Amino acid sequence: MQILGHRSMNDFLSQKYRGLGTVIELSLLDVENSETTVRLDQAYRKIVHYEDLFTVNRALSELMTVNQAAGVKAVALSEEVYDLTKKAIQVSQKHFGFNASIGPLVSLWHIGFADARVPSEQEIQKMIGMVSPDDIVLDDQQKTVFLPQKGMSLDLGGIAKGYIADKVVEFWKEIGLSTGIVNLGGNIRFLGRPLKGYWRVGIRNPLTHGSSLVLQVLTASTSVVTSGIDQRYLERDGKSYHHILNPETGYPHVNNLASVTIFSEKSLDGEIEAKRLFFSKEPEKVFAKRQHVIQAAVLITKDKEIKILGLKPKDVRLIDKHFKIIN
Repeated sequence: MQILGHRSMNDFLSQKYRGLGTVIELSLLDVENSETTVRLDQAYRKIVHYEDLFTVNRALSELMTVNQAAGVKAVALSEEVYDLTKKAIQVSQKHFGFNASIGPLVSLWHIGFADARVPSEQEIQKMIGMVSPDDIVLDDQQKTVFLPQKGMSLDLGGIAKGYIADKVVEFWKEIGLSTGIVNLGGNIRFLGRPLKGYWRVGIRNPLTHGSSLVLQVLTASTSVVTSGIDQRYLERDGKSYHHILNPETGYPHVNNLASVTIFSEKSLDGEIEAKRLFFSKEPEKVFAKRQHVIQAAVLITKDKEIKILGLKPKDVRLIDKHFKIIN
């Protein structure tokens, strides 16, 4: 996604960083330039702090202590890590596609990393047996998590970005800032609103691996999250495998959707609901039932058709004429 314009971009001071496997762009308004740089750097340090807690791409993190103790013992966590882990596990137990215990399959495919590969059917079936959120033991009093089977592992990659984006906005509010933007690649979180009452967001073409845009959307939502097949992928023997794995099959999920964009109040909700719609056989019906959380959604198919849910036609502009908006 891209932020195409709002208020006047010249009024914002922005800084780019690297983290969470993507380019991070943080922007603030209405602060003296010297003070803004300090606030942006403080926000980035918070992002680094949370990445250090939740990452499973390094040997050392608080979450990795749970994975390393799988089948051996329960591990006590800090309150923040326990709360997000509990949330992810409880959502996973609803079995709609999102699964925090998918770590063994993610490690097996490792899509997005240099050692990514297409595993054998035998390897996949072995790992599926370890993807079992219903078996995970939570203890709210001790704030412990126990993975009962050796080889089980948690991966909060499908939820952590949203949590972190919300935390940055929370921090900015606490220190009295009024307007800002947290851009974590496929995840944008806004603080406040521009003068005209909306933000202008560009939704990328999910059928290419570039930055070309399909749609421009005007929105008053404070979070915009996209899950798509173009974000991380593996190409082998003429086939392309995206990173959104189906915990039931062990393979990248097969459907006709190329991307789902969720407009909501919180980015944490956006992350969850994007997966809910992506895995659903009837995403429009799911949207209708979830409007207490989802303010709007954009579904883009592999056939280059676009379904707009909850947005007014005047707030959507088609940029790429190879795509078609359908009713």
